[in-house]
Amino acid sequence: MTSDPTLELERMTWPEVRAALDAGRTTVVFACGAVEQHGPHLPLFTDAEHGSELSRRVAMELGDALVAPTVRVGCSEHHMAFPGTISLEESTFAAVLRDYVRSLARHGFERICVIPSHGGNFAPVTHALPMLREAAGGAHVVAFTDLPAVINTWVRVAGELGVGERVAGHADIAESSVMLALHPDLVRTEAAEAGHPGPLTPELVERLFTHGMRAIAPNGILGDARGLSAELGERCIEALVDVLVAYFRRESSEVTSVA
Repeated sequence: MTSDPTLELERMTWPEVRAALDAGRTTVVFACGAVEQHGPHLPLFTDAEHGSELSRRVAMELGDALVAPTVRVGCSEHHMAFPGTISLEESTFAAVLRDYVRSLARHGFERICVIPSHGGNFAPVTHALPMLREAAGGAHVVAFTDLPAVINTWVRVAGELGVGERVAGHADIAESSVMLALHPDLVRTEAAEAGHPGPLTPELVERLFTHGMRAIAPNGILGDARGLSAELGERCIEALVDVLVAYFRRESSEVTSVA
């Protein structure tokens, strides 16, 4: 897990932030995670921690960016049947994001990159984007809202190691391996097991958000967590960072060309 006190806003002093902005670091990246169940083997902060790591690595790759703190609680109503899950209403979540980007824009950040790192946040972030862009004034707000691209990236990387069929999007071999790479002391490897088999089809997603995870997978897993490895986790992180960086750079170039 990477950490750089000159990169993360919450570890910096205000004069350091001011100096970074004056030096041209006017892009800021932050993730929208969750505190929710991830099967019997992963900690509740899985999505939040994954998002924080993605944000740090994306900011480093972009080069002109800082990292704002991850919004750690998201829209997790479909996991509320599992103890410990904390969920925000979509309207509350959107209001938090609105105030967040407004604060960042007021300080002089010109580009705000949003990374949902929890599947249940992708649609709410998409719905909120017009409001976020209005709240940001002249700053450009861009969000990565392609959930299938995340799953496809995991399937591709896991497939290279011969375990692509175990990926289905939640607490599976890919996500479990990510946490093993980031927090090996918090992963209960002996409890990793199979859940509802993949793939993650649109029909399954609809059932998930309509009936909740418990009705689909009583153990809270979509896919199969068995066979997790830190090597796979690191590869998944690196591959997803590549996807995110390419997306944000493409969005930036399109805005520049329009301007």
